[in-house]
Amino acid sequence: MFLRLVTDSFTRRPRRQLLTGAALALGMAVATAAISVALDVGNRLALEFRSLGANLVVTPTADSLPLEIGGVDYRPANAGAYLPESDLPKIKEIFWHNNIIAFAPILETPMTVGNPASVPEISSDIPTYDVQFLGTWARHTVPAPDGSNFVTGIAQTDPWWRVRGRWFEDNVRECVVGMKLAKRLGVSPGSYLMIFRHNNGGEESSDGLTVVGVLETGGPEDDQIVGPLSIAQSIANKPQQYRKLYVSALTKPEDEFGRRDPSTLSQADYDRWFCTPYISSIAYQLKQALPGTDVRIIRRVADTEGAILSHVEMLLWLVTLASLLAAGLAVGASSAASVIERRTEIGLMKALGAGSANIGLLLAAEQLLLAFVGGGIGYSLGLILARIVGDRIFGAPPEPSLLVLVVVLVLAAGVTLFGSALPLRRAAHYDPAPILRGE
Repeated sequence: MFLRLVTDSFTRRPRRQLLTGAALALGMAVATAAISVALDVGNRLALEFRSLGANLVVTPTADSLPLEIGGVDYRPANAGAYLPESDLPKIKEIFWHNNIIAFAPILETPMTVGNPASVPEISSDIPTYDVQFLGTWARHTVPAPDGSNFVTGIAQTDPWWRVRGRWFEDNVRECVVGMKLAKRLGVSPGSYLMIFRHNNGGEESSDGLTVVGVLETGGPEDDQIVGPLSIAQSIANKPQQYRKLYVSALTKPEDEFGRRDPSTLSQADYDRWFCTPYISSIAYQLKQALPGTDVRIIRRVADTEGAILSHVEMLLWLVTLASLLAAGLAVGASSAASVIERRTEIGLMKALGAGSANIGLLLAAEQLLLAFVGGGIGYSLGLILARIVGDRIFGAPPEPSLLVLVVVLVLAAGVTLFGSALPLRRAAHYDPAPILRGE
């Protein structure tokens, strides 16, 4: 009998139920899209932020005191100690190894080069230039603990570096030349640079590098030559060593808990901090994996990521809240109108013995049925909207989630009950006598 009464309410007032369901479905569609994107936005934006460059820098502990202004290290490139290249595979053994997108060791050393193409054939006197050589990896293969190969290098840690031509091969005597330096040397992709080494008798040409690209970064690299790390190690006489390591990691924006000193945390809090991909947590794990290192956070990158991500997430949650409020108001207005229309029916049921609890339960059941139908339709529409938003903004739609469906249905039920609470309360307390007398 109870189900029959609920079903009869829908069949006798299809227009009003349709309008209420449509308002609820639209509100839930916006909420579904916003929640789906909000749950996915962290990973998407974190991947996009990796185009800003590395967010961690590793240097030897034995270095001199840091001289850092505005996130830029002004210490001499060759000052301090060096680190062993053989330790680098340990980076892929830390707890958050899957969050390490890329890393690139750096070794800078002065060198003397000359461009033989700039000299007439009748002359053997090649002008030389003292330049800075930046040795690193371009696309280097590092063996991972699981047996797979991890390809990493400066092309991944700094994807915004633009190369006209191509990157050098790590096991070939090739290089890319900074844009400004290339103009001074008169080289372009395909040119050849001779390397001169100093000895007791003066400068002596030993070997050279093939220029395969011209690099533009807008930084000091525009005046440098960038090539394989092994060549820099040979020139500096530092075999299998590097000076600095840049790491690009996917992280969660730091909150107050994430900024706490791990040495002051209880065991439970420490485990929570360690198992959360805060940038400070990843830095701490890198320091444990690489003995004798100091791992510093590049704050200008990390703080920018956290601020933007927090603002985007706040905007999405505000949109969700606004859509739920609008849906609640629409349901409340429709419910109030429905209760007024059904005053006679409600009065008759109460006169026949129905209690206030029975009346309230009947009306609430009608509203909940409407909530589940509208919520289901809204979820389907929201998936389409989320796909459009994801494609337009992040280039990839968020994956459908059963958790989001459950959350949306719960929200639909909550919004419906909240919006219709006052009308239902009034209906449950109607006095049947005045209503049946037509007052």
